[in-house]
Amino acid sequence: MERMKKENKEKIMEIIRKAGSEEYETSWDENGVPKSKKKSEIKKGKISRARGARFELQVRKDLEDKGRIVDKWSNNVDLEIDKLVQAKRKYNPFKKMLVVGTGFPDFISIKQIHEGAYSVIGVEVKINGILSKIEKEKCAWYLKNKIFSQIWIAKAVRKGRKIEVEYDNFLEKYGKKYYAAQ
Repeated sequence: MERMKKENKEKIMEIIRKAGSEEYETSWDENGVPKSKKKSEIKKGKISRARGARFELQVRKDLEDKGRIVDKWSNNVDLEIDKLVQAKRKYNPFKKMLVVGTGFPDFISIKQIHEGAYSVIGVEVKINGILSKIEKEKCAWYLKNKIFSQIWIAKAVRKGRKIEVEYDNFLEKYGKKYYAAQ
């Protein structure tokens, strides 16, 4: 029998300890590899997702109050093939249904400027207002290919006890760095 390396043995023993713990919840992936997560972190994730969903509804209502037509954007950019593709649907095992609306950006917002001319804006909702590197590259791709005239990043701003929506223009916030790189 081969001797197990000390570090591998320690990792395995840590996984076994977490699996039997009240503090951790263990699940197994398709390959049978166990993954342990702290129960407190799982709860934080649920709260964060719910908070994000509530803020997304608030942004949608704010845009509609400004006279814009708003709809969920159900497409995404595949940067590897440089093409716009339909967003993949995510399966929610608890509700036993497919979740639609996982596209990037979150919303498409349209407003008529004058007869025959419309403003088409993509709106990405982020409570903190910060995009990841991949999201920045996708925004630049949308602007380069003239799919949207602008991309707004909606962020939450606390005014006393009330949370208000503030919009940042992608080109103004991140400069032409990402847009010029495309």
